[in-house]
Amino acid sequence: MTISMIGIDHDRAPVDIRALFAFTKKNAGEAMERLKETAGIYGCIILSTCNRLEIWTSHEEEQEISMYECLCRLKGIQDTSYEKYFITRKDKEAVEHLFYLAGGLKSQILGEDQILTQIKDALNLAREHFTTDSVLEVLFRMAVTAGKKIKTEAPLAHGNPSVIHQAVSHLKEQGYDMHGKTCMVIGNGEMGKVAAQTLRDAGANVTVTVRQYRSGLVSIPIGCSRIHYGERMRFLPNCDVVVSATASPNFTLRDELFQNVVLEKPLLLLDLAVPRDIDPSLGSRDGITLYDMDSFRTERLSPEAHESLIKAASIVEEQMAEFFQWLDGRDVIPRIQEIRAEAVQDLNLRIEKILKKTPMQEEDRASLLEAVDTAAGKVVNKMIFGLRDSLNQEAFLECVAGLEKVYED
Repeated sequence: MTISMIGIDHDRAPVDIRALFAFTKKNAGEAMERLKETAGIYGCIILSTCNRLEIWTSHEEEQEISMYECLCRLKGIQDTSYEKYFITRKDKEAVEHLFYLAGGLKSQILGEDQILTQIKDALNLAREHFTTDSVLEVLFRMAVTAGKKIKTEAPLAHGNPSVIHQAVSHLKEQGYDMHGKTCMVIGNGEMGKVAAQTLRDAGANVTVTVRQYRSGLVSIPIGCSRIHYGERMRFLPNCDVVVSATASPNFTLRDELFQNVVLEKPLLLLDLAVPRDIDPSLGSRDGITLYDMDSFRTERLSPEAHESLIKAASIVEEQMAEFFQWLDGRDVIPRIQEIRAEAVQDLNLRIEKILKKTPMQEEDRASLLEAVDTAAGKVVNKMIFGLRDSLNQEAFLECVAGLEKVYED
């Protein structure tokens, strides 16, 4: 069996390219079901976030599967030129990538927390659609464990870093303080709530848009006001900052909506969605400054962050070793069970004559044989798994092969 992934992320492609291959939760579930039907694929998981798309599969080692072609079929894309933006990884390289990813070490904002939740959500979605298998199940669970250990033992950031946190910090460094600013957040999903709360914490006056049919049912961060989504353009001239963070496939702010809008002060637009929420052409309008998901990248690392990276690498190595020990053992366990059964049968044949000559009730003899079977099985397990823990993998597999030959007909 082979573990493989194909991915595109913020390091390899701009936001508009990433948007072509993004999945909503519903689309991802349907896509995984279709992928699982592909011959040779045992399990698949799709991880789709604002910064990346990754498709994970476990499949037959000999099976040649072009995941890029599968992805293009799912998205209805026929242009092969996009393949240059993707990277494929297999087995150890893939596992290492996922463990580092779960720790926030491959995020646009180093050490951010959201990716860990997104990995757990991707696994849960695959479970709901019955597309995961035992290998991907254990891999993703252990990646989450690695991510939690990194955040506990080798923290790379303080608080709850996200793109909106980075945006507020970046703008403050440029002299733009959110305190007292009038801000509107379009969207009240997870990212919208984080954006609203972050702006509120920075001292802004925040208004959140909600869909009219849901406005009485949804909650917004404490201290924020709400308006119906349809009222956003009426409210917009009051704003210093507008953040859009929805899962809509269409623009929430389009150029034509601004035809009759009079801006009496400079306006900052922050587009935190993939695909984009805000028409890019708005950035060329007088008085408007537009930022997107790729606008707040930073390569600066503190000495403390470097130390944390070294600790994190050690945690990843430890967790990878544990995963591959499980994976290797998974293949050999049926062989060990056969050896144990053969050994128990061998012992039974050797003591059968002795037990027949031993005076006891037949019921007691049956109970004794059952106890001997159980004890013999435990002894064999202890010896074999003891060998596994004390030998390297190659030597252990040679021992297992040797034991198999002992009981060959």
